[in-house]
Amino acid sequence: MPIKVLAFAGSPRRHGNSETLLDWVLDTMQREPGVEVEKHALTDITIAPCKGCNACEKLNTCIQKDDLVWVEQKIIDADIIILSAPIFCMGICAQAKALIDRAQVFRSRKFVLKLPIVPPDRKGKRIGIFLSSAGQDWDYVFDAAIPSVKCLFHVIDVKNKDIRYLMVNNVDEKGAIYKHPRAERDAHALAHEVIATMREMKGDVA
Repeated sequence: MPIKVLAFAGSPRRHGNSETLLDWVLDTMQREPGVEVEKHALTDITIAPCKGCNACEKLNTCIQKDDLVWVEQKIIDADIIILSAPIFCMGICAQAKALIDRAQVFRSRKFVLKLPIVPPDRKGKRIGIFLSSAGQDWDYVFDAAIPSVKCLFHVIDVKNKDIRYLMVNNVDEKGAIYKHPRAERDAHALAHEVIATMREMKGDVA
């Protein structure tokens, strides 16, 4: 069975620092045999903010019929889910946060309706990756984003131990990531590690 990778470029600025991190990871992953990569820029699809109506607790679906209708199924089908997003004003950018908030439908399914997110044979066999960049050079600049990201992965059945992070600060202007001494190398290494781990999870180890 192929390894399915679903990636979201969350920044409103296309091909900036966080998306470059994502592209480095995906470039390495798609060179691996048996890996299928699908990437979507959140600026190119419509995922409206959550209305907080809690209708999904009864309907098992969101009442807003935008691109989440098909994105939801792709999230379920993926083995590896990647979100890249920059930090704006000490938090994750609005486009990525909208996706996270709309994952309320998974929370309702899992905790209110007591329905599975993935089939039993796929539980514990998913990996989530968060890639981020920030202009500030503070060591705490990513602290506010991490709980939101963990929440997203938790409700889609990615265990905390199976979340990976690559977060690079002090890269402000577009293209600054290319001057970072370790970012590209770390992105490629992360991709190799995650694919190897997923093969082990699937029992596909030579």
